[in-house]
Amino acid sequence: MASTLPIPDINVIAPSFIQRDSQNSDNMKPPPTDFNHPYTPYPIQTAFMQTLYSVLDRTVAVSPPTTTNSTNNTAPSATFSSTAATLIPSNPSTSPSTPPLINPTTAPTVHLADRATEPSLSVTPRTTTSKDKDKGPSSSSSVPKGHAQIALFESPTGTGKSLSLICGSLTWLRNHKRLQFDSEIEKIQQQMEASGEPEWMVESAIKRKREELAQKYEEMERTLERIRQKEREMEKEGEEGQARGGKRRKLDRGKGDEEKGGKKKESGGSRGLTASDEDKEFLIGDWRDEGGLDENDPMGQLSKETRELLEKVGMGTAGGKKEANEGPVAEEEIKIFYTSRTHSQLTQFIQELRRPEFPASVPTPNPQEKPAKEIVKQIPLSSRQKLCINPTVNKLGTLAAINERCQSLQQPKTPKDQRCPYLPNAANLKATHEFRDTALATLPDIEDLYQTGKQLQICPYYASRAAIPGAEVITLPYPLLLQKSAREALGIRLEGNIVIIDEAHNIMDAVSNVHAAEIKYTDLKRAKLSLGMYYQRFHQKLTGENKVMVAQLQRVVEALGVYLKTKLDKAALGLKADQEGIVLDTSLLLKTGGADQINLYKLIRYVQESKLAFKIEGYISYCEEEGRDTDDEEAETEIKARQGRPPVLHTLCSFLTALTNLSSEGRIFYEKIPPPRGELQDMKLSYMLLSPTHAFSSIAESARAVILAGGTMSPFEDYKAHLFPDVPPEKITTLSCGHVIPPDNLCVWTLGSIAPNPKVDTGIGEDCFDFTFAKRSNPNMINRLGLVLLNLCSVVPDGVVAFFPSYGYLEEVIGVWKTHEQAMGPKTIWERLESKKALFIDSKTESSEQTLQKYSDVIHSEVRPLSPAGSRVKGAMLLSVIGGKMSEGINFSDRLGRCVVVVGMPYPNPHSPEWLARREYLEANFIKRYTASQQTSTATAPLPAPVIPPPSNTTHYSTNPSSSRNKDKHKPANVRKLAARDSHQFYENATLRAVNQSIGRAIRHQNDYAAIVLIDNRFEKEHVRAKLPGWIREGWDETQRQAKEDGKALKGLQGMMGRVNMFFRGKN
Repeated sequence: MASTLPIPDINVIAPSFIQRDSQNSDNMKPPPTDFNHPYTPYPIQTAFMQTLYSVLDRTVAVSPPTTTNSTNNTAPSATFSSTAATLIPSNPSTSPSTPPLINPTTAPTVHLADRATEPSLSVTPRTTTSKDKDKGPSSSSSVPKGHAQIALFESPTGTGKSLSLICGSLTWLRNHKRLQFDSEIEKIQQQMEASGEPEWMVESAIKRKREELAQKYEEMERTLERIRQKEREMEKEGEEGQARGGKRRKLDRGKGDEEKGGKKKESGGSRGLTASDEDKEFLIGDWRDEGGLDENDPMGQLSKETRELLEKVGMGTAGGKKEANEGPVAEEEIKIFYTSRTHSQLTQFIQELRRPEFPASVPTPNPQEKPAKEIVKQIPLSSRQKLCINPTVNKLGTLAAINERCQSLQQPKTPKDQRCPYLPNAANLKATHEFRDTALATLPDIEDLYQTGKQLQICPYYASRAAIPGAEVITLPYPLLLQKSAREALGIRLEGNIVIIDEAHNIMDAVSNVHAAEIKYTDLKRAKLSLGMYYQRFHQKLTGENKVMVAQLQRVVEALGVYLKTKLDKAALGLKADQEGIVLDTSLLLKTGGADQINLYKLIRYVQESKLAFKIEGYISYCEEEGRDTDDEEAETEIKARQGRPPVLHTLCSFLTALTNLSSEGRIFYEKIPPPRGELQDMKLSYMLLSPTHAFSSIAESARAVILAGGTMSPFEDYKAHLFPDVPPEKITTLSCGHVIPPDNLCVWTLGSIAPNPKVDTGIGEDCFDFTFAKRSNPNMINRLGLVLLNLCSVVPDGVVAFFPSYGYLEEVIGVWKTHEQAMGPKTIWERLESKKALFIDSKTESSEQTLQKYSDVIHSEVRPLSPAGSRVKGAMLLSVIGGKMSEGINFSDRLGRCVVVVGMPYPNPHSPEWLARREYLEANFIKRYTASQQTSTATAPLPAPVIPPPSNTTHYSTNPSSSRNKDKHKPANVRKLAARDSHQFYENATLRAVNQSIGRAIRHQNDYAAIVLIDNRFEKEHVRAKLPGWIREGWDETQRQAKEDGKALKGLQGMMGRVNMFFRGKN
């Protein structure tokens, strides 16, 4: 059998750097050469797909490695083969040289381990039955703990990253399923031969097995093909609008819809409910505390009504627990969960998924026949907010309100004529099955699911569950994958499956954001008023348990309000320490009124299960509609001001949930915030996750493989240290791809000063660009920056995009440029820039879409626009912000971005409470892990040592334990220094990731070209450049080489302009 070989970090910088190695190994099974790509892939795409395939191939369950006999203890070396995109063991005697892609000073020693004989795996397509309820994952899907593989891929935009992910993963999946089938056939053959059966009987049995399995899949494919044919006919007739792949039309999500979900009420109309009607609609039903949720129940997060509903129609978890199928639909035992940041990115991925064709996952009855093509079965998952087709529910707007309203319509006490008519049930089971088959047949996106649900009059949110068992690929946005509770609510199980996280450069921030929560003092005032109004109206009719729980919630709101009011009063005195800070003693939050004695877990469960938030919001809305006089001026103000605001009790419940989840990885902060629209000063409490390690561990420990991919993933160290700290290094593969553009299509320059050799004084330096926070406000330096941009605008055609550290600093710079300086001549810098290009500013308050459209119109206009002075200008310049609205997800391809300028480095405020808390956590965690690794260094299975990067500005770092430097590094003082350096590395890496995102806005396809200019003397430091994407580093090296050949200066403004001028002259 093929052996498994760990792949260390691989850096593929440019296509020319990919080495093809003809060597092969008898015990190594290389990946395939055909990945069913829709066009001939670039070399870096082939390397990407082959590496991904190899990573997934190593996820097959293995036995413990066997000890190999060897005459020496030296592990064989390894070289990179782009043909196999893996490390091929080399014979030391014949291949002594080190391959160029692995740094000889840092290349890890690769230890080979023979993979034991793989167990036989059942591949009979199975239909989920009720007997599966207590079964765990099947043997083919499960991966023993510790055998999961991790891969980090960096592939610039325009290099076909999405198609590489699709073709590499699905080719492996289809091949794996065919190998399972062949393994089963081989097992049957061996058993029959061992029992002495005649050859003709063995052949007959094998043939029957092949035909049986192929027939089941053919039946399913015929059903799906009929649906696809129907879809094509409908498209042809115009019933579905434009053909798939054309411009998508916006769907009417229930506005003005008067279908059987209920007529739309006239705005401001009165319902005229009687007191009895009010009780029925708004009074909380009886509630009993029946204990907490069962952690082993993946549906435990769902309401009782939802669980009962799914049980009725057989739509349990993603693992399938009930007989949900009308016919024999095969369940895919290994699934690919693909997630990205936004629904638009998921839609783009699905469009790419429609392009390639893959061979069937089941071999043909005749092994000599070529496998037929089989469509990829994919289902997108989303929230009710995106999929609800009930107009009376989706008009509520907020996700929390829609969720609670949906669940309330499923309660047994809800009158039948008021229940949601779109929910799956026994009566519309046929529509549910038709929805499932349509979804599996057509590669739908979210809009397609919504439209199909409306056509079939079935809820897409619930009906999509029926398609999960038969799906190979499941697409979903970040929040649904990253939150364990969201996965459980959808019935998603990651055990034994593949997780692909795209746009993963911000995955650590995304994990923190989905677990973050905040509440303001004004929110608490609103909650207090809402609770008071509700309690005043219904307190005499509330049952004992309900009355107690509502009173407890009032006490919690009162306590939090008192805490923030006290902070707000102190902040009004002007003391800086009271403006913002960390809540060091969280017990003080609920000290007032004995609220700290309340069981918050029970209270939160009560609010969720009783639908209290929905009842109260509904009652307040009803009072607003009726214009009811409450005899309370504050309450009247609350009723009038609530329009357009999110339901306050949902916000409160989210914050209380975060409060109960507080651990060593989270902190609570208070901060004074500016008053909106002239209101009173406000103060907020916010919960922030300091580290994503624990929150992400449920994914890293469950999945068969976790793939992180993005266009600008560099630097990689943080992902390893904070997402996968306990994963052995040999199980982490990194790949940094080069760009598909020719080397002469990119010009990269770092500008640290005006002069090649600046004179440094006691301040800023006469010619230096030092945009550190303490020095960046120097007006002389800001004017020099304006002169640099003025020079660039003179030679760069079309569009220039400049990114600044923050919106505040951008405003400061523009203010200086608009100020007249005698030394600069009769015109200001701003006026001189306006004479070169039309200027646009990315404002924090204005629409980025409108700004971008105006910028684009000027660049693509056939008539050169007029400047304010009346002269014609060439192109435009957009001034934006790193990490702002224009720095991510915006395409500045071709003429829109011929030059991207990055000004400074956007370091967060190191003295902010959030960063102080994060630094404290990182350093304490570093010391803890470092100490543990030292204490267990002699144990049989030591803990992995923490990542200790070399000093960023030195070259004499040594890992030799005999050196004098390392003899002292275990002293407490030196360990603290290592910890401080580690936290600084995290701080710097976060900054460079934001810079890399801004750089990635340019160069979007193979024929694109642009200049990248990085203005700050820190960019000239080698350790900073090392954290830029590989293709940018390669571009910088190439630019320096060309400047040297041209005899130009390698630094300073003159050298830059000479090189940039030559670069664009060659493009005209």
